[in-house]
Amino acid sequence: MGQGQEKSLRKSIVFYEDKNFQGRSYECDADCPDMHPHVSRCNSVRVESGCWSGNFMVYDRPNFLGNQYFLRRGEYSDYQRMFGWNDCVRSCRMVPMHRGSYRMRLYNRRDFGGQMMELMDDCPNTMDRFHMSDFMSCNVMDGHWLMYDQPNYRGRMMYMRPGEYRNFRDWGWGSNFRIGSIRRMMDGMM
Repeated sequence: MGQGQEKSLRKSIVFYEDKNFQGRSYECDADCPDMHPHVSRCNSVRVESGCWSGNFMVYDRPNFLGNQYFLRRGEYSDYQRMFGWNDCVRSCRMVPMHRGSYRMRLYNRRDFGGQMMELMDDCPNTMDRFHMSDFMSCNVMDGHWLMYDQPNYRGRMMYMRPGEYRNFRDWGWGSNFRIGSIRRMMDGMM
């Protein structure tokens, strides 16, 4: 495979300090826990990819913490206006494509304690389905997921990749984040 073909197959995201893809920029094709050395602010974003869909999560704090937003392939010429955020993007994470089953367990207490609910598909309203929305920990066994603080996949979101999440507060989401809905991250979503 030639160098030009390799570049067209990889996923990348380009952050620009000014609107309309102007000013200083930083191209990233892997997880970046601290973007501050590369760009001081972000006002436009371009998500590029070759034959795979390019999906990224961006965060307003370093080390993948704080408010987060899912960006799929496309151009975002006025990032602040489109998402209602400030110009602060401090880290980003590439979301790999997942093919296979999806499975997670949610717990209403820290460290996988209390009542457990298992999920293998999308859940547009956790209150309707589980009669609760206060979850404190989870174990993502298969797949990549987005959790939203409001029903019907709206509001603030959290990206959950396979792993153990013993206490949601440790991840920078605060004590008042309730889970209103949960969606599997699948090709072609949104």
